[in-house]
Amino acid sequence: METKSRGIFFLRAALGLGMLFAGADKFFMWASGKAFTSAAYLVHGTGGVWLGSTTPVNPTQSFWVSIGQNASLVSIFDTLVVFGEVAIGVALIVGLATRFSAVMCVLLMSLLYVSNWSFANGPFNEQFMYGAIAATIVMVGAGAYALDTVIEKLAIAQRVPALKYVLG
Repeated sequence: METKSRGIFFLRAALGLGMLFAGADKFFMWASGKAFTSAAYLVHGTGGVWLGSTTPVNPTQSFWVSIGQNASLVSIFDTLVVFGEVAIGVALIVGLATRFSAVMCVLLMSLLYVSNWSFANGPFNEQFMYGAIAATIVMVGAGAYALDTVIEKLAIAQRVPALKYVLG
């Protein structure tokens, strides 16, 4: 049990740190020195190609391009991406609302995977792996080293059974 709990904590913390860094990088502009915007990615990075090809194959490309060309939607997407990455990262690291956070991570990674839709380097890219780890956390829960474990023992958590779907 102890080894399993440490393993779950490691997966949670590693995924959380990756998500937190991705969001903080966009917020503090560490890599680019410029304010984050998803417009260029949505318009130019969503074509997707097969192995050994340069022909775009993403069937959802026109949808993403239309969003990327709408400044209002881009602003909403940018805010949701940065806030979501930071919030998911922090929640996973400390183990707070772990299942909900992991589900949101799966959703975010699924959207990124579909928008990217590139198999130029094979189908198992970063979004796929982050999503797979998040899905595993949804299934196994937060483990012993999490705030959810403490919260689940509180009287309020005992009276509100639906919390088990949010907590670890």
